[in-house]
Amino acid sequence: MKRHFTLNSGLLLVIVSALLRAQGPALPPSPLSTPANIPQSGLSLGANPSQFQGSVPSGRATATPIPLSLEEAIARGLKTNLGLLVLDTGNQLARIERKRALINLLPNIQGSVQANEEMLDLASFGFHFPGIPTVIGPFRYYNAQAALGQTVFDRTALKNKLFADQNQKAAQLSVQDGRDLVVQAVAAAYLQIISDAARIEATKAQVATAQALYQRAHDQHVAGVSPAIDELRSHVELKTQQQVLLAQQNQNDKDKLALGRVIGLPSGQDFALTDTVPYKPLESVAPEEALRQALETRADYQSALMQVRAAETARVAALAQRYPTLGLAANYGDIGTTFESSHGVFAVTGSLRFNIFDSGRIRSDADQADAIIRQRKNELADLQGQIDYQIRAALLDLKTAADQVAVSEDNLNLANQTLVQARDRFAAGVADNIEVVQAQDSVANANQSLISSIYMHNLAKVSLARAIGGTETNLQKFMGGK
Repeated sequence: MKRHFTLNSGLLLVIVSALLRAQGPALPPSPLSTPANIPQSGLSLGANPSQFQGSVPSGRATATPIPLSLEEAIARGLKTNLGLLVLDTGNQLARIERKRALINLLPNIQGSVQANEEMLDLASFGFHFPGIPTVIGPFRYYNAQAALGQTVFDRTALKNKLFADQNQKAAQLSVQDGRDLVVQAVAAAYLQIISDAARIEATKAQVATAQALYQRAHDQHVAGVSPAIDELRSHVELKTQQQVLLAQQNQNDKDKLALGRVIGLPSGQDFALTDTVPYKPLESVAPEEALRQALETRADYQSALMQVRAAETARVAALAQRYPTLGLAANYGDIGTTFESSHGVFAVTGSLRFNIFDSGRIRSDADQADAIIRQRKNELADLQGQIDYQIRAALLDLKTAADQVAVSEDNLNLANQTLVQARDRFAAGVADNIEVVQAQDSVANANQSLISSIYMHNLAKVSLARAIGGTETNLQKFMGGK
C-alpha cells in the first residue's frame, strides 16, 4: 500500500527556518538592540599641577650656551611642557568620544560574500517524513548581500551626541587654560633666575668691598695703628660674604635647571638670559573690572561652565530613555547555486522599541546625573571665588611690592651713605671697624630687600595676568613688551 504525504506550507516554513538558522543571520543586529549608553560625567580634563614643572625634552644639547629671551622660553614651553601635553591628550580623547557618540546616529552598512556547501540532517530538527530523505545534500549556494541599519529616532542618542560636543568643547578650553598655566610657570621661573643674577651681582660687590676693607684693616694692623681684632672682624665679614655668594650661585644653577625642565631643554644645555625685566610700576587696576574680564576670558572658568552644561545634558539623556526609539534595518542580496543562476532577495524591518518596566533604572540614572550637576555647579562657584581671590591677592601683592621697592631704594641709599661715613671714620682712626662691618651688613640687606621687592613686583604681575586670563597677552602688556 502506498502512503501519500502532503507537505503543507507550515512544515515548509519550519524547514526553511532550519535552513536559515544553519546559514546564519541575514541582517546585522539592529542599532536599537543594545541599551542606551548614558554619560554620567565628562573625561578628566585637568592636569596635575606638578606636571607643569616637567616637560618632554627635545633637541640635542650644544657645547655653547644658547641665548634665551622670555618670549623664546614661553614658546619652547608651549611646545614641550608636560602639563599642556597631558591636556592635549585629554582633548584628543574627548574628540574620540564625540566620534563614538556620532556613530549611534549614522547608518551602519555591512557587506558580505559567502560561498556555502552544506549537508543537513532533518532528523536533528525532529523531522521524519515518509518519502523524504532525512539527509539533504551536500548542496552548495552563493550569497552576496549588503545590509543597512539606521536609527531613525533616538532621543537618548541625540542627547549623548550633544553631551560629547560639550565635553569636547570643555576639553579644548582646558587646553587653552593649560597654555596660560605654562606661560605663568615659565615666566615665574625666568624671573627667579633674573632675581638670582641680581643677587649674585650685588653680593659680588659686597665681596669686593669686604676684600678692600679687610686689606685696609690688615695693613693698619701691620702698621700698628689698629688692633688685631679689627683685622679678624674684617676677615670674618669677607668669608661670610663669600659663603653667601657660593650659596647664591648654587641656587642660580638649580633655578636654571628648573627652567630647563619647564621648557623642555635637552639635558646639559646651558643658556644665558637676554631679558632683564626691570622694575616698572603698573597702572591701577579695579578689582571689579578685572573680575568681570576674568569671567569672560579665563578658559578654565569657561571650561567649568561647559562641564555644567554637559552634566545637564547627560540628565536629559538619562530621562530620554523613556521615549520610544524608531529604527530601520534592511538588506539586499543575490543568492543562488551559482552567481549566474542567482536571484535577488531583500528584507526590510522597521522596529519601535519602548520601555514598559525598567525597575527604576532610568530614575537612578537621572538621580546620578543630578548629583553630578550639583558637583559641577559647586566646582564652578568655587572657581569663581578662587578667581576673585587670585585677582585681589595679586593686586595686594602688586601694591605692597611697589611700596617695598620705594622703601628699599631709600634704605639702600641711606645704607650706602652710612658705609661711606663708617669707612672714613675707620680710616681716620676715630672708630674701630665694628661700624664698618655693621654698615656693610646694612648695605647687603638693603640690596637683597630691593632685589626681592622687584622680583615680588614682577611676580605679582605674572599672577595678575594669570588671574585675569589671556596670560601671554596681558604679561606682555604688564612687562612692557617683554
